[in-house]
Amino acid sequence: MSILNKNINYSYWELKQYFTEFDLIVIGSGIVGLSSAISFINKNKKAKILILERGLLPNGASTKNAGFACFGSSSELLDDLSKNNSETVWETVLMRWQGLQILRKRLGDKGIDLNLWGGYELFDSKENKIKSLEKIKDLNKEIYQHLGLKNCFSEYPKNNFGFKNTKGIILNKYEGQIDTGLMMLNLLLLAQKKGITVLNNIEIKAINDLGGKVELKSINGVFKAKKVVVATNGFANELLKINNINPARAQVLITKPISQLKIKGTFHYQEGYYYFRNIKNRLLFGGGRNINLKKEATSEIGLNSKIQNHLEYLLKTMILPNTAFEIEHRWSGIMGVGNEKKPIIKPITNNVIAAVRMGGMGIAIGSKVGEIVAKILKD
Repeated sequence: MSILNKNINYSYWELKQYFTEFDLIVIGSGIVGLSSAISFINKNKKAKILILERGLLPNGASTKNAGFACFGSSSELLDDLSKNNSETVWETVLMRWQGLQILRKRLGDKGIDLNLWGGYELFDSKENKIKSLEKIKDLNKEIYQHLGLKNCFSEYPKNNFGFKNTKGIILNKYEGQIDTGLMMLNLLLLAQKKGITVLNNIEIKAINDLGGKVELKSINGVFKAKKVVVATNGFANELLKINNINPARAQVLITKPISQLKIKGTFHYQEGYYYFRNIKNRLLFGGGRNINLKKEATSEIGLNSKIQNHLEYLLKTMILPNTAFEIEHRWSGIMGVGNEKKPIIKPITNNVIAAVRMGGMGIAIGSKVGEIVAKILKD
């Protein structure tokens, strides 16, 4: 029997159910945590698996993102290629694409409410648009070589969305949008159907790999497992010491329903620092941390009034310039970022694996990361 917090009134039944040793404990019930547990149990049918989540809902970005089924806009990919090894960039893009296909197969397109309406990138200067257009042929060649997708990017010749102060648009015809909440609900239901236990409001304070087992200390008691996966993304360094991963807070808002909204699809602006989409006849708009990077390098949930005001300004002046709208709700989510966008998936000790740094692409890459984690655990 595990070491318990003596101030909590546990029964015999609770101890038997929740505090005996597990084959695998996953810390974090976001898309990576759930996907890792599901992929592992698919290969180990009798495994006893526990997922621990410190919030009522996942605290990171999995239930707080914009719901983009994307693998990189043209200017974002060009920026990544200018800063990182090209092999690493394209390996990461492939992982995103493969992750999306695993997610679609696992839950079905209806299970995530996938709409492949395309992704559009807006440019506010002819210079930046021309720079991306000049590289489209090369990008399309690489995407076909690595992903098998033909003619991914092309210039979108018209502005039928009502945008103002834009100089051009590039279309990614393979991009789509999903319902984030529906995706997470169905991943959770699938995990539970497979016999995986999920406990919420459990915050792990320390991880101790004892060689034959791992102990996880919390105010609720000590959980024990043969193997542990840390899937806390931007919060990773609260439990582990890993280089080149930092929290990055993203600001988001959503409007009330807008009559005759012309915008349909997913949209990127300024190398992916801004992003927006329709949700039926509402507009979701997020990003802007590039105007206050230092303050947004935090794991603290909260609103940044400077960025929120700037998002609203862009709505009024560029995205919805001739449309009346009201903001209904605002929130923030925590991403995990670093100098490169390839996830960190590696053993930290013999029995503790980190699966973190999704680089703002958790929806796309999370399911693939889960498969890689399961393979590491098996090996």
